[in-house]
Amino acid sequence: MSEKKPRAWVGDQVYDADAGREGIVTDVTGDGTYVLGPVHMWTATWTAPSDENLEVVLPRDERLKRHRELGW
Repeated sequence: MSEKKPRAWVGDQVYDADAGREGIVTDVTGDGTYVLGPVHMWTATWTAPSDENLEVVLPRDERLKRHRELGW
């Protein structure tokens, strides 16, 4: 039985296999393009044409929980 991977969405930390790096999904445009930003900066965004090659590393809820625990 195969497990379905979670679909990436705004706020999720993902690994972009095409770019070879992790980022945070900041937006999904009307044509389905995913806009990603670096994990530790707010500049230098890049895009992914879909979520096909994005793997959710840390869902938004868990990421925000960790930030609260660390007092960020």
